[in-house]
Amino acid sequence: MTTTVTFDRADGGTCSGALAVPGGVGKVPAVVLLQEYWGINDHIRALAERLAHAGFLVVAPDLYHGRVATDAAEAGRLMTALDTLDAMKEIGGAVAFLQHHPRSNGKVGVMGFCLGGALAFAAACHVGGLGAVVPFYGVPPAEKVDYGRVTAPILAHFARNDAWASVAKAEAIKQQCDRHGSPMTLEVYDAGHAFVNDTRPEAYDPACATLAWQRSLDFLNTHLT
Repeated sequence: MTTTVTFDRADGGTCSGALAVPGGVGKVPAVVLLQEYWGINDHIRALAERLAHAGFLVVAPDLYHGRVATDAAEAGRLMTALDTLDAMKEIGGAVAFLQHHPRSNGKVGVMGFCLGGALAFAAACHVGGLGAVVPFYGVPPAEKVDYGRVTAPILAHFARNDAWASVAKAEAIKQQCDRHGSPMTLEVYDAGHAFVNDTRPEAYDPACATLAWQRSLDFLNTHLT
């Protein structure tokens, strides 16, 4: 189960999020989990619990501050209203919170889906101290990122049948990372947008989701343990 925690933003304010703690008592790697454009809903909490079951300490910062969308129109409005650079302050706070958590080994990665995938790319450019970044099918506004600032390795997952977060956009990001010597691996799946979301039957692709999830766990374990 997840619990709600409060932590400091990078600018000194406060914010909250959903915390999932793995079993045991030893030090473990940590992950900041970034929400889809729906908000911190049951799916995101379930992903946090899955990551905890796999041995990671997890916090999903509540970037919508308690609001959860119930339809695509509302989700779109909430996503549009979110300030990318302001979100970086909350994500940076979540990173610091996990770095100093008593169960943490001090190494923190970021994983995000949809909106969270876009924010994961942005975090790679704006948030220090990251050990790994795993964006799923999200592309940040070009004016909000500078891939020359990326230092953490990136494993990006994109879907071939995704008009919003297209493979072409992902390849353009990889070209920028390559140009700057920033490490990025791009994996492309024969699926559509949100193929990991098992609460949406019209989008979920079990085979692709399973493969992408295992690749992500392997990547996080390689860079955070």
